[in-house]
Amino acid sequence: MAIIHRTTLKPTKLELLTTWLPSRPWYGGAGEPRLAKAGGFRLDDPAGEVGIEFMVVTDEAGPEAVSYLTPLTYRGAPLAGAEHALVGTTEHGVLGRRWAYDGCHDPVLVAELWALIEGRAPAQAQSVTGTLDQEVTRSYAGPGLPVEQITAPVVEDTASGTLLAAPDGTALRLHRVLRPAPQGAPLLPEGSTGHVGGAWQLPDGTRAQGLFAALHADGRG
Repeated sequence: MAIIHRTTLKPTKLELLTTWLPSRPWYGGAGEPRLAKAGGFRLDDPAGEVGIEFMVVTDEAGPEAVSYLTPLTYRGAPLAGAEHALVGTTEHGVLGRRWAYDGCHDPVLVAELWALIEGRAPAQAQSVTGTLDQEVTRSYAGPGLPVEQITAPVVEDTASGTLLAAPDGTALRLHRVLRPAPQGAPLLPEGSTGHVGGAWQLPDGTRAQGLFAALHADGRG
């Protein structure tokens, strides 16, 4: 079980993301973001070594606020071969130097995301130790994937989001730009075989629910 430490980070997560987000093809802003934490959830690393957080941030720099999904992993040492996915380093008041990565390129996050979709791992509250996040939804209708396929997808960032493609053709599309779903509307897109949904706070203080990721068995994503 991940332990949430009440301590300092220098630079903070929002400061790291402020520098990193404009380099992403799915970022729609023009100039430096003005970010606020809007929600998210965590997953547990079974080995207890890697922090896994699905963080939602809202950029209020433009004429309209835009919320982004930023899956992150936090490690006590660099992840070999993942220099291109490094968001930045930060000094944690308890754990020391931490390397923060775009979690879509981290096999630990990818494996636990699949486990969440298949119902084998629960979503944890973002800021409270040992508490489940009851606002996260998931579904899956299909056979389980072998571990070697799950943890080594081809990752592609585009203007529409991030695609994780497994060798068998299964594709998981992460919706980086989040859009609130209509009240009472199903989150599972037509033709998809699984999903992850969640909630975040809008600038006016209301809660929104929307699609975080959609799974397709035919590679469409």
